[in-house]
Amino acid sequence: MNLPNKLTLMRIVLVPVFMVFAGLGQIGTPACNRMFYLVAAIVFAVASFTDYLDGHLARKWNIVTDFGKFADPLADKLLTTTAFLYMMHDGVCSPVVLVIILAREFAVSGLRMVAASAPGGKVIAANMWGKVKTVLQMLVIILYYVLAAFAPADAIGAVSLISMGLCWLVAAVTLISGAKYLWDNRSFINTAK
Repeated sequence: MNLPNKLTLMRIVLVPVFMVFAGLGQIGTPACNRMFYLVAAIVFAVASFTDYLDGHLARKWNIVTDFGKFADPLADKLLTTTAFLYMMHDGVCSPVVLVIILAREFAVSGLRMVAASAPGGKVIAANMWGKVKTVLQMLVIILYYVLAAFAPADAIGAVSLISMGLCWLVAAVTLISGAKYLWDNRSFINTAK
């Protein structure tokens, strides 16, 4: 297994680590421990950086693999969806936003499966809108956890409002990304048996 694929697997392994610290933070409760939010932000940022690094190294060293094309988006989905679930639990992400994110991911994953089972078995890599969506999601998540770690207690309402607004921005970009992905690959939909 090459280094980029190992970095992708490392991102998947970091998901439960992130979950532990995000779950222990408990913002807005008497048991709130902001240090856990800071550690969650750091773990998430490290995992997000592996997303950039694995793709960069795979292209630079010309070792792009079908496994990487499949596992990299899967790792991104696991990481970001988990974070948005915890943000929803904290009350800063609407369930509607999460449904939009999940619907897009299921639709794109379904299309990838159809393309892979088509004659010739094509693997569809992420497009530019998908990358913009992923980067925006990761930045919003990191921002939320950093703000939750450092914002004064009387600013938690502002952190919530900012985070909610950014989550809706993520939902809009996610919709655009999904629509563009489906449109660009509609030939697989039209020929699916």
